[in-house]
Amino acid sequence: QVRLVESGGGSVQAGGSLRLSCTSSEDILSINQFAWYRQAPGAQREVVARLSRGGSTNYEDSVKGRFTLSRDIARQTVYLQMASLKPDDTATYYCNAILWRASQEYVYWGQGTQVTVSS
Repeated sequence: QVRLVESGGGSVQAGGSLRLSCTSSEDILSINQFAWYRQAPGAQREVVARLSRGGSTNYEDSVKGRFTLSRDIARQTVYLQMASLKPDDTATYYCNAILWRASQEYVYWGQGTQVTVSS
């Protein structure tokens, strides 16, 4: 069982920045992939960015050039640095971790952290 704890959400004005943190109960190098998802009211949950165990990243088109993933292995934490925030970025952001073990996929979620961007 992997526990994920997010923090760093808040309210900012358009153009501002926030950094979200996702701290894992397990060594993050034991996890095959981390991802950040977001869900706005009335909308489906969508993936924002992915970080593989090898360190490669992938971003959803609307956040490319504005959001950046990083990790601190010693702190077992993955970060999502968000810059040039827009009102459309308003959502609850969730950290996601995927483990592949013995041909089984295990998926874990954090509790979510709210990001509100005002115009």
